[in-house]
Amino acid sequence: MGQSIIVVDAFADRPFAGNPAAVCFLDQPAREEWMQLVAREMNLSETAFLNPEGGGFGLRWFTPTVEVELCGHATLASAHVLWESGRLAPAATAHFLTRSGALTAQRDGDRIVLDFPATRARPAEPAPGLLAALGVQARKTGKHGLQYLLELESESAVRDLQPDFERLAALPVRGVIVTSRSDDPAFDFVSRFFAPASGVREDPVTGSAHCCLGPYWGERLGKSQLVGHQVSARGGVVEVQLAGDRVRLAGRAITVLRGELAA
Repeated sequence: MGQSIIVVDAFADRPFAGNPAAVCFLDQPAREEWMQLVAREMNLSETAFLNPEGGGFGLRWFTPTVEVELCGHATLASAHVLWESGRLAPAATAHFLTRSGALTAQRDGDRIVLDFPATRARPAEPAPGLLAALGVQARKTGKHGLQYLLELESESAVRDLQPDFERLAALPVRGVIVTSRSDDPAFDFVSRFFAPASGVREDPVTGSAHCCLGPYWGERLGKSQLVGHQVSARGGVVEVQLAGDRVRLAGRAITVLRGELAA
């Protein structure tokens, strides 16, 4: 028997929407080189690797080219797999040990709620060449670590954005969030996320970006509960609740594929 692997559409209310993540459940930690090869083979924005650890589960995330520090949609997918497979009781909380500290996930009806660290983008000048690579003018620019947040003037500007990915990948930028107010009253803001330097040109729905988007729009709009719409080609909805230095991100997940690695 080979190693089972499951593909889950996260932040999706129907199959083939949201952000697909591969989830590989291991009896013990695997070699980093092997995990990176599996992630490259799966060729999704992230592949998650789970193993029992310390009363919870160790969790690591890999793009096709690098390991990342935090990933929302693959964490939501991992929690979904734990409950669906019976490794966790339906009412149990999923506890994850990660490079970003302890994270949890809980079920709330048909939603999964993640407890993640909040990140706040501080006002900053854009990296040289960033706006040219994106082909935009920004109303506001912020930065957290090597990740930038750009507020554009309208939803249409966000939707119509066509980055020069080769130029963008050459910049000292881990990821770029572009965002604006939503034209649809059902949502507070829209966004897209680009990370070509990390092997992901455009991420369909990015939970970790909402750790930054939530505090940003919460302050702008004076709200502690918000709904974000990531307007990629697949699209997805992330519900955000602000809780001090934490954010709670809620969404749905659907299993679309169960397979087995033969190598």
